Amino acid sequence: AIAALGGHASWCGRLGDDPSGQTVKAMLERLGVDLSGATIARGAQTAVAGIHMDPTGERMLAVFPGAGLPEDAPIPQHLVDRADAVLGDPRWADGSARLFGAAASRGIPRVFDADTAPLDILRRLVPLADHVVFSERGLRDFTGIGDAQEALRHVASQVEATLGVTLGERGSLWWLDGTPHPLPAPVVDAVDTTGCGDVFHGGYALALAEGADVLEAARFATAAAALKAANGEGWDGMPKRAAVDTLVARGW
Repeated sequence: AIAALGGHASWCGRLGDDPSGQTVKAMLERLGVDLSGATIARGAQTAVAGIHMDPTGERMLAVFPGAGLPEDAPIPQHLVDRADAVLGDPRWADGSARLFGAAASRGIPRVFDADTAPLDILRRLVPLADHVVFSERGLRDFTGIGDAQEALRHVASQVEATLGVTLGERGSLWWLDGTPHPLPAPVVDAVDTTGCGDVFHGGYALALAEGADVLEAARFATAAAALKAANGEGWDGMPKRAAVDTLVARGW
């Protein structure tokens, strides 16, 4: 998503040398992502997900987390040194923790995609980021609180970070300076919602890297995610920068 939106993206992660890993590597390279920090693990199995969609574009995932993928795969320091923002998620907790530590030493934004994950992983990674953007279920898992506003208030009492939660077609909610800030999403005909959360986080991190403030970044990310839902087409449906800028300028 970052590459499609005109940013430079370097991905540090772990792939097996299996057919799934070869496919993911080729797809990322085709879309212009720098894989100089990727680790290809011999004999390992790449993480994959089976995705089932209903006619409204909503989906259910069945996830295989991979096997034999090294926890100590490197996060090259030179990639962090040239970054203007970093983005990590719970799928590789050790990698995200090291990434956030390296970025903190440089004072650059650290965005955590706090999706649903084991509670111990969320508790480990949330305090390491300065921008924590939950999925609705991830926030509920982390706090045990069903109301998004009350859940963000609870997290704000525990960590010092910019906090947000994505709410699908209802947009997102942000907790800034002790105040909730709802941000609606544009109405679109959703073809496929798969990957929209990831596009949101990528767009948000890119906007921060470009110097946007939190709500400007969130609005940019919202437009990108909405266009992805309307486009469908998997990775080929990543929205282009001109379309996102047009939607942001037009408003909703």
